[in-house]
Amino acid sequence: MQPVIVAEQLGKIYRAGKVDVYALRSVSFSVAPGEFVSIVGPSGSGKSTLFYSIGGLTQPSSGRLLIDGVDFATLSDAERTRLRKHKIGFVFQKFNLLPTLSAMDNILLAHEIASGKKKVDKEYFDHLTELLGVRDRLHHRPSELSGGEQQRVAIARALIARPAIVLADEPTGNLDSKNSDAVLAVLRRSNRELKQTVMMITHNSEAAAIGDRILHMRDGELLDAETHAALEADGRADIAL
Repeated sequence: MQPVIVAEQLGKIYRAGKVDVYALRSVSFSVAPGEFVSIVGPSGSGKSTLFYSIGGLTQPSSGRLLIDGVDFATLSDAERTRLRKHKIGFVFQKFNLLPTLSAMDNILLAHEIASGKKKVDKEYFDHLTELLGVRDRLHHRPSELSGGEQQRVAIARALIARPAIVLADEPTGNLDSKNSDAVLAVLRRSNRELKQTVMMITHNSEAAAIGDRILHMRDGELLDAETHAALEADGRADIAL
């Protein structure tokens, strides 16, 4: 089975004055369709740069990044935007719901933008909103929803166009422990039932553990199991979370 994400020697350099800052250093990995991968690391480890590179929001400086078999680097800005709309759904720490729209309209608008169609598959919409536990909150505006409910609506918005990949950036960062557990449970359940590939950035080791696999990052590099184990034994593994 062909991987849905392939990174080969991925590098990203930012220029800060006269200094080159290496955000990514020869990062290589692949992700299988339907896999749930957690990415953990301290601030400045490169995980956010990796996230935005996979999402086509920033261009790597070197290496290759294939999304569903297509190399992002070979695409024009318009082609990259089109691929992103059709293949990738985003869930952010901030819910980013439009405050004047109901939960339903926030989800339907995302579907129209991604697919170019106003008509939605009602059976899938009903299944998705039931799966995420927001079926009875669809006519409420964001201000009338709890933080956990808003994040679940945001997840529904990311999944409504059936993207091959869902990228979640600290999806529980603004939530208390009860709502965090609920959001992680529905994210994992939707991954299993809808078969969408999920990559999640998190600082929380318990949240990371729900994934099938954890990638540890530090100083722009992926740590191998031996290096991470050495950090853990030295009492510094928490720094990487």
